[in-house]
Amino acid sequence: MDPHAHSTGGPLRVVVCGAGGRLGRHASGLVEGHDGFELVARLGRGECSEQRLAATGAEVGLDLTVAGRGADHGLRMLAAGLRPVIGTSGVTPEENRQLDSAARELGLGGLVVPNFSAGIWLLQRAAEEAARFFERAEIVERHGSAKKDSPSATALDLAEAVSRARGEDAVGETPIHALRLPGLLSNHEVVFGGRGEALRLVHETYGLDSFSAGILASLRYARVASGVGRGVGLAFEACGMG
Repeated sequence: MDPHAHSTGGPLRVVVCGAGGRLGRHASGLVEGHDGFELVARLGRGECSEQRLAATGAEVGLDLTVAGRGADHGLRMLAAGLRPVIGTSGVTPEENRQLDSAARELGLGGLVVPNFSAGIWLLQRAAEEAARFFERAEIVERHGSAKKDSPSATALDLAEAVSRARGEDAVGETPIHALRLPGLLSNHEVVFGGRGEALRLVHETYGLDSFSAGILASLRYARVASGVGRGVGLAFEACGMG
């Protein structure tokens, strides 16, 4: 069977890379328990070779592995005929463009998702609006001590969006303060300061269920996407939210 000839009918066949991690286990159970999906394989972090991916018969690959490996795994998925959803931190905008170009050459699509939460998507939209009215903005992100990358991909994405809304092009125009402490999961705050006032936009995460709707929406979006976009907002908007 041609690995690129995937049907859009029937349950969506998904392979999870990084299925042994905390979010990987959550996503695997979520996919497995949903009627519209079929979990065809759970692969560990070191098992996501092009050959293993192609052998699963999956349509979409969900990468939840190690920070910095998402772009490489996404290219492997595309080469194997899969549509990637990259939830692993560290995919740069340039790497995203490379994935997009490779996908379009193959007639495939996918999505890079710095954060699957609907709340973060709404926080970013509000921050982009607020950025036009305030003189300064800074970001505070708080994660558990086990998180390796600092600052988080979500914080970097927020900073880029705020800087862009303010008409700033330079990297680092919006400062980021990163905290890594036991007991935290994933919290982000954008603080704006102006003349005689301040605005704080805060999103707090209390459990992995906050990512569930975004994971499922992103997998559905990838099934029909042309090229590899960025952000869970594309998936939510495609299903009528926003």
